[in-house]
Amino acid sequence: MEIVDKRVVVTGAASGIGKALAIEFKNEKAKDVVLVDLNEEVLEVAKELGFSGFVVDVSKEDQIKKLITSANEKMGGIDIFCSNAGIAGAIGLLDVSTEDWQNIWDINFMAHAHAAKHLIPQMLEQGSGYLVNTASAAGLLTQIGAAPYSVTKAAAVSLAEWIKITYGEKGIGVSCLCPQAVKTAMTAQGPGVAGVDGMIEADECAKDVIDAIKKERFLVTPHEEVLEYIKRKTTDYDRWITGMQRLQGRFEEFYESFKDQ
Repeated sequence: MEIVDKRVVVTGAASGIGKALAIEFKNEKAKDVVLVDLNEEVLEVAKELGFSGFVVDVSKEDQIKKLITSANEKMGGIDIFCSNAGIAGAIGLLDVSTEDWQNIWDINFMAHAHAAKHLIPQMLEQGSGYLVNTASAAGLLTQIGAAPYSVTKAAAVSLAEWIKITYGEKGIGVSCLCPQAVKTAMTAQGPGVAGVDGMIEADECAKDVIDAIKKERFLVTPHEEVLEYIKRKTTDYDRWITGMQRLQGRFEEFYESFKDQ
């Protein structure tokens, strides 16, 4: 799908990947872009770019539904919806509360599901539309040390796959962004094991997403190493798990030393 003259919504747009996406859509001459975030800073970012901003809690279905209605009224329709908002959530598994699980599930997964539920019908009616779901390489490979993040990002990838399979031949494009460590607020305290192949800038992710939309490419992996890791995983699952267990051991050593500081 070409970007020129398209009407776009980007969530998680106050900073990081979302803000970078909004900038790239402007550079690509999108007709209009609505920036969305829970953080009120999104209003200033939108103003700086010459677009509209909305403060929305994407974990709430009623707020996503209202956002879609407002964006339709503002732009006359929605061609591209980037469901980008996400959180890192709690570490580990044994000490993660039910409330923590629900919170990260609602943001990292249900936000995608709610957006798709309320957008796909109108996109089918207009004959085309594009969904960009930000997941993570963790959704393909797991996240050492963080069960909630791993599980919710894997679910996000699975949902994007399902939508592409079910609606891809009916005019609905889908891309799933799966980076490793990116220089954003989420990695401000350090990239963790996700930074094993280095941290990249948010604008690199955004440019890769734009390229994927134009080529209607499903999987967006700004870190090229991720594709090789997927091959290793699918070629010999047990060997891959053994390797990840060694990485887990290194993480535990680092985490214990960090706690002692």
